[in-house]
Amino acid sequence: MDVGFKTDTGAKRKNNEDAFFVMKNDGIYILADGVGGTNSGEIASRTAVNEVAQYFEENPLVATGKAEICTEIFTAIRRANFRVYDMAQRVPSNRGMATTMVVACIRGKDVFLANVGDRRAYLYESGVLSQLSEDHTYVNALLKAGVISEKEAENHMDKNMITKAVGAEFEVKPDFFHITLTAEACILLCTDGLYGEVSDKDMARVFDEGLNMTQTCEELVEMANKNGGHDNITVICIKLTEDEIK
Repeated sequence: MDVGFKTDTGAKRKNNEDAFFVMKNDGIYILADGVGGTNSGEIASRTAVNEVAQYFEENPLVATGKAEICTEIFTAIRRANFRVYDMAQRVPSNRGMATTMVVACIRGKDVFLANVGDRRAYLYESGVLSQLSEDHTYVNALLKAGVISEKEAENHMDKNMITKAVGAEFEVKPDFFHITLTAEACILLCTDGLYGEVSDKDMARVFDEGLNMTQTCEELVEMANKNGGHDNITVICIKLTEDEIK
């Protein structure tokens, strides 16, 4: 398995509210982007990532059924949600903090994804980059309802308003997705610091170059910064070998 990852503050921000954790041997990949004032966003994202990682360290994933794997991922995210929510309630300076999150679990050629908020998961296959996750945002809700067009959504004044986040409420309900990888396919997990600056078509062009996953991450981050770098940028790229796909 070829895995690359990179995080960058970006060209405009002073601190990095993104957090991630790669558990390659366990097939677990976690990425979060915090929301909240002062340092609260940073605290929320790191707390959530640490809680999910710790859950899988204490409870190694041995399940093989799809339902069981999704249940384990949900349990880990629910644990993170409770921890962030509790901290936000108990500490006045943390009031309102929360974090968006995406978690990927790879078992053989099967990929299980869970997302809360607008951290994204993409699939690159046969020269095409397609979004797997669905954004939990106000604008996406309007788009799905047919109230606005895709063009209107791109520049909508509320495009950064999320409708779901880890720690925002006592209960959390992630979306779950499952796909089966084919040879040469890649998984991309990223924060909006990447997809807000780089189009899907340009991201696909980077994958087209056939670089290793570390080089791919570096080029994607560099491209986002060249295009403005208005937010923190974090990317995780994963590619299975042909033997792992069989």
